[in-house]
Amino acid sequence: MGVLNVTPDSFSDGGHYTTMDAAVRQAENMLRDGARIIDIGGESTRPGAEVVSSEEELERVVPVVARLVEEFGCLVSLDTSCPEVMREGAKAGAGIINDVRSLTREGALEAAAASELAVCVMHMRGEPATMQQQVDYGAPIEEEVFRFLEDRVRVCQAAGISKDRMIVDPGFGFAKTIEHNLRLMNRLHSLQSLERPLLVGVSRKSMIGKALGREVEDRLPGGLALAALAVQQGAAILRTHDVGPTVDAVNMAWAVLKEGTN
Repeated sequence: MGVLNVTPDSFSDGGHYTTMDAAVRQAENMLRDGARIIDIGGESTRPGAEVVSSEEELERVVPVVARLVEEFGCLVSLDTSCPEVMREGAKAGAGIINDVRSLTREGALEAAAASELAVCVMHMRGEPATMQQQVDYGAPIEEEVFRFLEDRVRVCQAAGISKDRMIVDPGFGFAKTIEHNLRLMNRLHSLQSLERPLLVGVSRKSMIGKALGREVEDRLPGGLALAALAVQQGAAILRTHDVGPTVDAVNMAWAVLKEGTN
């Protein structure tokens, strides 16, 4: 899953792809490098990020979705919590709703159910602006994440979203300390009992910076190590800014795990 942020303020690539031409070129590059999904976001969810209006998010996201589907016929994911973006993005041809807030905004659950798209729910506490103030847990982080995702899957099913439409994301970096993130990666396999495809996003994140003392632009090697570990622990989808190197890392890890080259 290649990351395409059409935002001015995302932590790593904010402002790089805010024009249509730049967004299309980046999507084309990622697809050429091996991406199977393009994840389009119109709202930054970095720690401390401010919420954008639904009108602004619609203007940023929906035209790009329509253009990529028309031009490349690719699978597009909507990185959004906004019901209006879910509805209009689905009309424009998106195939997945990827919501860091797990469909908790008013109207989001109903919009996702009506869209008939695949849905990814993610573990987080609070909002991006405040999530890092809510990192005290009463149980080991992997247990907290499991219970949260299990509950959201159950809530989604009750709203009419069948389980076979659902993907789960443990939310690395969202309301978690570096210790939580490392422990969670080491126990990622425990989430397989949810029996849903596991999406992992660790590309360029602060857990790499804190573990290795690297700035954002120097986090690729650490991210590739995490990608390989995630595959070993059962991840089905890797969300990344650096598609080409990540594809190689994943394919190499997979070749070892399967003891073959195919």
